[in-house]
Order: sequence, then structure tokens, then C-alpha cells
Amino acid sequence: MPTVAPLDLDGHVVATAFLGDVPFFASASGIIHRLDHGQKATEAHDGLLACVRDEANDTLITGGEDGKVQRIAADGTATVLAEVPRKWISVVAAGPQGAIGFAEGRTARVRLADGTIKEFSESRSVEGMAFAPKGLRIGIARYNGVSLHWVAMAAQPVELEWKGAHNGITFSPDGRFVVTTMQENALHGWKLDPKAGADTRHMRMTGYPAKVKSFSWSAKGKWLASSGAPAAIVWPFSAKDGPMGKPPLELGTRADVMVTCVSCHPAEDVVAIGYSDGMVLAARFADSREVLLRRPGKGAITSMGWNRNGKLLAFASETGDCGVIDLAG
Repeated sequence: MPTVAPLDLDGHVVATAFLGDVPFFASASGIIHRLDHGQKATEAHDGLLACVRDEANDTLITGGEDGKVQRIAADGTATVLAEVPRKWISVVAAGPQGAIGFAEGRTARVRLADGTIKEFSESRSVEGMAFAPKGLRIGIARYNGVSLHWVAMAAQPVELEWKGAHNGITFSPDGRFVVTTMQENALHGWKLDPKAGADTRHMRMTGYPAKVKSFSWSAKGKWLASSGAPAAIVWPFSAKDGPMGKPPLELGTRADVMVTCVSCHPAEDVVAIGYSDGMVLAARFADSREVLLRRPGKGAITSMGWNRNGKLLAFASETGDCGVIDLAG
């Protein structure tokens, strides 16, 4: 039976992730908490808006209301990577070769490992950023679609158009697909063509009763799990046309409680599912088998993160009701 080590923090926790085997919890107040032989804290921002794990460097990248972009190391050390005075940094991304992305308003920026900053201006506000898995290419989600930029080239971006507000963005691990969350209750996807830039076919993933705020690719990229329903909605991406014409899996269904967060296991075809009442469940894609990891708590689950071997799962909530689940018990 999994065991839960609770951690009670003040207020909304934006993100959680492991650096090594140390769980980190990024609070909206700007404090980064970690459980490293006791609870420790780093004051990173005067108000934190965004936080992602940088897998290439095993660090966190954070953005805040103070206009700063910071790198948080495994020992809690905070290093300012960039600063845009009097602006809110609400979007951050981590990419290959030490590159990181951040945005405010209509301006997206990519900071390279040597400190060089490339700037990209969009016609509408930047709502999401993600790096492609291969090559230094950035995808920028905005109103009416996505812009794909090669960071090191002065070429015109590839524009992927679809009417509506696109809030978040992710590339499939093999780089064949790009998917966005939308202001409406839907995901939208494009199949990328290495020669032409993008396929003319679109992938519409609809039918959600609520907005999709969380998505996660399975370890081998064959599945994309998502929130926004009373179950984890898991789309198949193993075929050459992705989920077109195929129904999704519905895992961990609960009649009257919404899924607010999903996080796929780093090795197995298993997804951790967090709910609006604080419950956490694990479900297997192959046979829909479920394991209860945590009973309902206080506040909706906002973020979850696995350690490298997939034996520990950290979870965070909108009320600061956090913790670490040891699946080995």
C-alpha cells in the first residue's frame, strides 16, 4: 500500500517536481520549498507565476511578478537568468542545449546557454511556450494558433492557424505532433511535416466538460493524457495520424469529481490522476486497473511530479495541502 508523507504549506502551490530525489514545491508567494533532510525554503520571487523542470540541467526555471526569470538548483540556490523590469513573466519553458524560454505580453524570448537572448514578437499575447524535442525550435501558443520559430535562424516562422484562444502547448516526444490547450473545452493538434512545416490536417480533440489545464505524454509518447473531465482523457498517438478517428481512453472515472491534473509515469504506461477534491489515483493504460494513492484532501490538485525511477510521486494543491507518495510503501 502506498504511503503518504504530508507537507502543509501556506496558500496556492503552482508546481512540484523532483530534482534528483529531492521534491520541490513552488508556491505562488514566490517561495520554493524543498524536502531535503528537513523542510527548507528559497525566496525566489515577489510573486511566482510559472515554474517548469529543466530536464537537461535537473533544475527548475521560474518566472514571477517581479519580472525575473530564475534557475533553481538542487541545493535551492537561485540564479537570475533574465529580468524584464515592471513586467510579469507568466510563461516559461525549458529546452535542449541549455536554452530556456520566457514571455510577457506579446514578446517571447529565448535565452541560450551562453546568455544570448533572442526575441520574437507576436501579434497577440503569448499564452504558452514549448521547445521541440530535436533542434532548437520553439513553439508559441497565442490567439488563433501557434508560431514555430527556429531560434538560430532568421527565417520566417511556420504559422499553424486555428481560430480561438490557445493557452498551452506541447510537442510529442518524437516531434511529430504539436498540441495546444484551448480557452474552449478542447485540445487542438497539428501533424508536423519536416519538409513542408505542417500537415494541412488538423486534430480536434473535443467533448470535454471543462477546460483542459493539464496534459502529459506517456514515456514512449504513444499516449497523451489530459484533465478537464471526470476522468483522465488519454488520446492515442502511436498511429501516423495520431488520434484522428480513434476514441480516447477514459481512466479513473468519478461521477461528480473533476480531474484537475495528470502526470505520466517516467517508464511505465501508467498515469497519476489528481482530482478537484485532492484525491490521487494511478491508472494503467493497458487494462484500466486503478490504485488509490491518496484519499481526498483539501483543495484541487494543481501539480504532480515523479522522481526518475517512478517510485516517488510529489503532489501539490491550490490550498498548500501537499506531500510525497511512496509507491513502494
